[in-house]
Amino acid sequence: MIDFDHLVIAGPNLAELVRLVEESTGVRSVPGGPHLGLGTTNELIGVGPSTYVELIGPDPKQPDHQGLRPFGINELTEPTLVTWAVAVSDIDAALAGVVAAGIDPGQSLPMSRVRPDGVKLSWHLAVPPSPDLGGVMPFSIDWGAETPHPAGSLSPDLEIVDLTLSHENPQPIKAAIAAIAEGAITIATGPPTMSVTLRGPGGDLRL
Repeated sequence: MIDFDHLVIAGPNLAELVRLVEESTGVRSVPGGPHLGLGTTNELIGVGPSTYVELIGPDPKQPDHQGLRPFGINELTEPTLVTWAVAVSDIDAALAGVVAAGIDPGQSLPMSRVRPDGVKLSWHLAVPPSPDLGGVMPFSIDWGAETPHPAGSLSPDLEIVDLTLSHENPQPIKAAIAAIAEGAITIATGPPTMSVTLRGPGGDLRL
């Protein structure tokens, strides 16, 4: 399996998403911080030393946000596994590899947020813009040399039991993933869909 960076689970209401995960798995997420200007905020749950689950939704402290929020959050009506991320050490080289595989990787964008403890995290990411990919093609994230990885401050409380991906044309996606990550990934042939089972001490949650 690919050693991925994190899963992104989004919902129309972050507090309700946090409650669903806690009631289903027995694990309470940790506040991450707002994405200023994007209208979102997140909470995180550790999986391993460099892997975590991100819960993201509209930020009630940015009530005047205009326009679309990331990951199609404006259109969501229920908690959804929307995409996943692969960590890269050189985002420009990674995006060139994705282009060579025939997929538009999106533009590298600088982002940052401040944790509740005052630590600022900065990174670059690139999200493939094609809606036809359905989130099955991961986005690339480069944490750089100075930002601590978010998973490093999290207790590894969740287990990702399985990550199931499907797409009607999986081969280009597999080639693009191979350009940015080591390890094998299975993508079934079918409509663009994603699902995952998260396991905690209190039970499982399937999304």
